[in-house]
Amino acid sequence: MKKTFLTFAAATVLAAGLPTLASAQNSAVTNAILNQRTGLLDKARADIDKAIVNEKTSTKAKTWFTRGEIYQAMMESPIYSKQLQPGEGLQKAYESYAKTIELDTKTGEFGKQAVTRMDNLYGRAFNDAVASYNAKEYDKAIANYKLASQIKPQDTTAVLYSAYASEAKQDLAGAKASYNQLLGMNYKSVNVYARLLQLAKQQGDNAEAAKILQQALAAYPTNKAFMLEDLNMSLASGKGEDALGKINKAIAADPTNSNLYAVRGSMYDQQKKTDLALADYKKAVELDPNNFDAQFNLGVYNYNRAADAYTKASKMDLKTYQTSGKKYEAEGKKYFEASVPYFEKALQLQPNDRNTLSSLQKVYFRLGRTADSERLNAKLKSLGK
Repeated sequence: MKKTFLTFAAATVLAAGLPTLASAQNSAVTNAILNQRTGLLDKARADIDKAIVNEKTSTKAKTWFTRGEIYQAMMESPIYSKQLQPGEGLQKAYESYAKTIELDTKTGEFGKQAVTRMDNLYGRAFNDAVASYNAKEYDKAIANYKLASQIKPQDTTAVLYSAYASEAKQDLAGAKASYNQLLGMNYKSVNVYARLLQLAKQQGDNAEAAKILQQALAAYPTNKAFMLEDLNMSLASGKGEDALGKINKAIAADPTNSNLYAVRGSMYDQQKKTDLALADYKKAVELDPNNFDAQFNLGVYNYNRAADAYTKASKMDLKTYQTSGKKYEAEGKKYFEASVPYFEKALQLQPNDRNTLSSLQKVYFRLGRTADSERLNAKLKSLGK
């Protein structure tokens, strides 16, 4: 009987000890919270790191939420942040809040708070990324932009800025990945296609460039830059008529689109079909007087006609010049004068365009408008001619 009693007593003691063990496991979280509240973040970190690997407490939302709070507090402390590796506080706080939401959902006691904390982390990650980018620490910037994107997967801004940082770092593959990620997020932007096209051209990948261009045209069928690029590719590959057919179809579908006529005018210019180009430029200006390209090209048309006339006069022998030279010079002056309103309108639309400034400055000079010529020449110098 005595032996039986001792065995029973031992069992009783063991049973009584079980709550003590469970309590010890939970106390790590409690201690972490108490140390955090009293500002002892290093001790709070040690406690919570123990709790996070314990099978009893690692499955509780409270544990993970507390861990997030502690690492976030350390990250924001001028003292305790020095005990963390670069980016460690932000990363672990994010992981902790994400795990909290996973365990507790967004509507649970701790999950709801974690959602709010995640919003704050996004701002911190994004701002750190901007600061790193401005300091030309592109790897850090990219890492923080990617973290910001993880925190808010639906947000496109961090992904876009990550692409810019990758380009600044000359990481073309990384930039392409980010731009393509944006397209996968249904992000609508002419700039994204333009950058992908430029990157493909930088890498000399003509097939990729052609593929991207067709995607860009499918998304923006009347975009002037993409149509011109398509035109140039078609002309370079000997398919000028194919490009002309595409533009004609676009005009038939959208006959009041000024840009389409400006593009076709540029194509005719390249094919030396000057009269057809002139008609399209005039149509483009008629539809939209603020079409810079059309205004500038009409100025160029008249400028070139003037230059041709003066060149013919300058190449005449004395006898021929006495007979016909003045007529060609008068014709040249007429075309120079005709170019002025087009160049002036183009300059009004784009005041710092060097080609327009230079062309108009030369026209003013040839027309004897010395003050205007000197004014534009001074502006060219100020722009770094």
